[in-house]
Amino acid sequence: MTEDIRTLPRQDGTGVQAVQKRTVRLLAAAQILGGIGVGVSVSIGSLLAESVARSETYAGLARTATTAGAALAGVPLALLAQRRGRRTALSSGWLAAAAGGVVLVTSAVTMSIPLLVLGMLLFGVGSATNQQSRYAAADLAPPHRRARALSIVVWSTTIGSVIGPNLARPGANVASVLHLPPLAGAFVLATLGTALASLLLWARLRPDPLVLAREQLQRAEGVEPSSEPSERADSREGGAPGPKGGTLRAGLEHLRHSPRAGFAFLTVVVANTVMGAVMTMTPVSMSQDGATLTVVGVTISGHLLGMYAFSPVVGWLADRIGHLPTALIGQAVFIASALLSGFSRGSVGLVTAGLFLLGLGWSFSLVAGSAMLSDATPGGLRPTVQGTTDTAMNLVAAVGAGLAGPLMGSVGFGGLNAVAALLVLPVIAFWLILLRGGPAVGA
Repeated sequence: MTEDIRTLPRQDGTGVQAVQKRTVRLLAAAQILGGIGVGVSVSIGSLLAESVARSETYAGLARTATTAGAALAGVPLALLAQRRGRRTALSSGWLAAAAGGVVLVTSAVTMSIPLLVLGMLLFGVGSATNQQSRYAAADLAPPHRRARALSIVVWSTTIGSVIGPNLARPGANVASVLHLPPLAGAFVLATLGTALASLLLWARLRPDPLVLAREQLQRAEGVEPSSEPSERADSREGGAPGPKGGTLRAGLEHLRHSPRAGFAFLTVVVANTVMGAVMTMTPVSMSQDGATLTVVGVTISGHLLGMYAFSPVVGWLADRIGHLPTALIGQAVFIASALLSGFSRGSVGLVTAGLFLLGLGWSFSLVAGSAMLSDATPGGLRPTVQGTTDTAMNLVAAVGAGLAGPLMGSVGFGGLNAVAALLVLPVIAFWLILLRGGPAVGA
């Protein structure tokens, strides 16, 4: 059941700060454990799909199913957080991913394609949980530290994304002991990681950061806190009064009528689309130019470094100079990335630098955009708006990745990067519109 916020102790500023620090540490630990599972699904999932289906044609099925699962789970997880708090939503999401791991091991044993698809869909719930954890880090953070808190959880994903792809050999050893197909062993380890993440958050994420944040807000307004986390939306936080109630419709209405929330939404969605489309086709382009698998692997590692390793620095910068300027820097980095990669003409150095900047632009955009979205959204609507944003970014990115192949086949890798650069122009145009609204939007 949801924690009754009337039973929580009153927290002064120091008490809330202590809870916030503990919450961020717990979320980071869960991201590491669960992120291992996500890393396995991304890197080894395609190999498992090819093995189960006995066809290279199905190798992309794993990525597609995982992305679809993440998109489908975004709003339900957000609505669950709205009703029951972050603890219930996040622990349930990781538990679903653990169940997906069991299904995937079963699919490897039975060579069942339907079970493979179901398992990857459930692992996609883990990806959505991984993404929504960053918002939980911002629930109790003061506005001037919100981006930094969020960025620490994003950074912790680095560890899982590095460990996960390297579990094929240890997984094979586990599979040998358990008398399973070799690729199934990595998913045994992934299941263990996601299950531990679920257990950790369910047992230790108390008090619930979202519930406590609403309690503090209501007490500050002189209102007796209610037992339902979603019962009352804050009409003053995040700018102009927003719609009441945590429904999906109210969240969409808020995105329509709040320029800053709309800008943050667009920034996050465009960033994920640009990153996904170019990253998907870079290994293909490099391979066509004669690069070895080792060189491609190093390039992808550099891209992951750009995505995650510098996120705490990005968070600090966003809190210091403002979310809007930081998001705009992300668009400039995207354009620089497109120029380097687009004019690389087979140069490994230029492609590697371009892909690193692609990850860095994503980091600037995601961290600043997510923090700005939280700031610009009333407390009672945040989970719904955040979940809607994550669902949109996954859906649009999936479409973008699907179109990237035919586009590159038509206009080449340089043309693909040119289109990626054009995609950031609406974000820049929206920024110009916001500037006309006055200096307050620069926060």
